Amino acid sequence: MTTTLLQDQEIKAIRLPMVEIFETVEGEGTRAGFPTTFVRVFNCNLRCTWCDTVYSYAPHKPEFYATIGEIMEQVEKFGNHYICLTGGEPLMHGEKSLALVQALATIPCVEDLHIETNGAIDLAPYAELRKTDENVAQKVRFIMDWKLPDSGEMDKMIPDNLAVLDNQDELKFVVGSDQDFDTTLEVLDRYPTKALPMLSPVWETMPPARLVDKLLASGRKQIKINMQMHKIIWHPDTRGV
Repeated sequence: MTTTLLQDQEIKAIRLPMVEIFETVEGEGTRAGFPTTFVRVFNCNLRCTWCDTVYSYAPHKPEFYATIGEIMEQVEKFGNHYICLTGGEPLMHGEKSLALVQALATIPCVEDLHIETNGAIDLAPYAELRKTDENVAQKVRFIMDWKLPDSGEMDKMIPDNLAVLDNQDELKFVVGSDQDFDTTLEVLDRYPTKALPMLSPVWETMPPARLVDKLLASGRKQIKINMQMHKIIWHPDTRGV
């Protein structure tokens, strides 16, 4: 049974493991600075070396379970136009994830639902939903990571996802070394995509100023430096911001 055949009541009754739902300002990407509701789903299929949300996957436990209906109620209560669906990896729960995306897109106050996904989940079902569901087509964007060598997870990436990304989407590279930077350029040359490429520095090993210097020296004009603003406003380990 697919989510498109589920009745509204059945969709709202689906339960998901959760970490937190909160409002703050978006910390990165093209919507940085806007008041945003974060919906953080529990668990992840990757274990990146530099991960800053290790509390969002096993061996940690979910903070709570919530039905899609309960998640929608909390999102509506905050009333923000921008929603960030994140994790962990928010799309790893199969049909439940698909149903959550479809349901969040129906909320009237939501104008932009951006999904932070790690590049190791097949985006084809969600891209197909953008073709068939008007709400999803108008509101849903992917913020997809491509894991680089320093992450330890580059072999899990799905190259076909890059062809799925469209003009409204963002393609994020977390750069921790010169090798990571060089690999980023190789990936962009090998797998053309319509998404906006963004480079985020691993501050401990790739100072932001060095990353800017490397980008300028590369001559690439359509790549954006992506700073995590929330780590400047608050301590990097602060949760719920």
